[in-house]
Amino acid sequence: MQNYRKSSHATYDLKYHIVWITKYRKPILVGKIAERTRELIRMVCKNNEVEILSGHVSKDHIHILVSAPPHLSVSKLVQYIKGYSSRKLLMENKELNKQFWGQHLWARGYFAASSGNVTDEVIIEYIQNQDIEENQKNDNFTLGEF
Repeated sequence: MQNYRKSSHATYDLKYHIVWITKYRKPILVGKIAERTRELIRMVCKNNEVEILSGHVSKDHIHILVSAPPHLSVSKLVQYIKGYSSRKLLMENKELNKQFWGQHLWARGYFAASSGNVTDEVIIEYIQNQDIEENQKNDNFTLGEF
C-alpha cells in the first residue's frame, strides 16, 4: 500500500499516460517556450492535486504519466492543461500568434491510457472470488452473502 495516495474520502492509485500534439504538428516546443510549457503543466497539475510521475516535452508533442485523484476525470485534466497553457503561451509569446491564429496552440484531441500494477485478469479473478457461493461461480456479476 505504499504507492497509494489518499484524499479526505478516498484511497487511490489512478495513473494515466497522456499525449497531445501542437496544432499542425508544428515544432515550436523548443528553448524558452518548452521550459515555460513544462512550468505551466506543472502548475496546473499542482493546483489539481495531480502528481507528475514522468514527462517529456518534444518539439511537437507532450507525454506525461500522472497520478490523478478520482474526482478529476482525464478529459477535465487535459482540458485544464491544454486550455491554460495555450492561453498563457499565446499571450506571452506574440510570435506564436502568427503561426496559430484562432487562439489554438494545441491540436484537437489527445491520447490517454490508464496504467496500473495489476492486469485486468487479476482484477476479474479477485472480483469473481469475493465471498461467493459455489452455484454462482459461472456468473461474472455476482452477489455477496446477505
